[in-house]
Amino acid sequence: MRAKTFYLGSLVLIAAGTCAAQVSPKAPSYSELYCSGQVVTPKLPADSYLISGEQSKEKLVFATGDYVYINHGATKGARVGDEFLIMREVTEPLKVSWNKWQKKLTPAMGTIYHDLGRVRIVNVLPKTSIAEVVFACDYLQRGDLARPFQERPVPTFKEAPSTFDQFAPVSGKPVAMIVQMHDFVQGGGNGSVVYVNLGIRQGVKIGDYIRAFRYQGTRAEFTYQTEGFEYKMYGFGSTPVRYTWEDLPREVLGEGIVLRAGDNGSVVLLTYTRRDVYTGDYIELE
Repeated sequence: MRAKTFYLGSLVLIAAGTCAAQVSPKAPSYSELYCSGQVVTPKLPADSYLISGEQSKEKLVFATGDYVYINHGATKGARVGDEFLIMREVTEPLKVSWNKWQKKLTPAMGTIYHDLGRVRIVNVLPKTSIAEVVFACDYLQRGDLARPFQERPVPTFKEAPSTFDQFAPVSGKPVAMIVQMHDFVQGGGNGSVVYVNLGIRQGVKIGDYIRAFRYQGTRAEFTYQTEGFEYKMYGFGSTPVRYTWEDLPREVLGEGIVLRAGDNGSVVLLTYTRRDVYTGDYIELE
């Protein structure tokens, strides 16, 4: 559509056509890539960490633009301009499982670390350095790990969700589960970050796509469920035969792209979902 020009006295307004096509992103954003966390085995080294920062008598946490102190100085080879990723080992704070598999699968998958931000050294002392927080996903605090910054691979999205097949047959590739979600929420959708118990040892690599699905009647969740709801409900009909999850079609929920891959666990960005996805839902490599 051609743009239109309107004259209001000496003011000229140019209105672009409303039919301009929206451009879909070709790859994850910087925040999606560097704020998604990681699942690793074994744990990351804890030899470099954030000690404190300016105004430490008044400030408990630090954010973009603040100056922080790390225990990485000239004796460890620190130089002005060096950058570090700040991250923190995290565990489910409430110690409450959403389903009967979650408690066992979480440690088997690996250790979960949250990305907190990126800092750049601006001044070096013998045993410590002063660094500026140049990017923050969340607040930084004392004791957070400081790992040398490394550029992360940027996977490319596939075609638009119009190609999504909600009746996709079983792929025949490795099957696992959404074990946890970022910030330990239990449900998510488009744009959510989830942690799955498939990793490099199971053939996963960055850029792979996973398909999320669930079965009816599995009763694995610890939320209230009416037994047999998938085939009968008093006053609302029933079938003459009892059907279980093995008998019924699976429900394909959505898909996502692998951002980071550890030995036994991966970080996945959900790129398209038809409805809410929960921890305990199954996934398979596409």
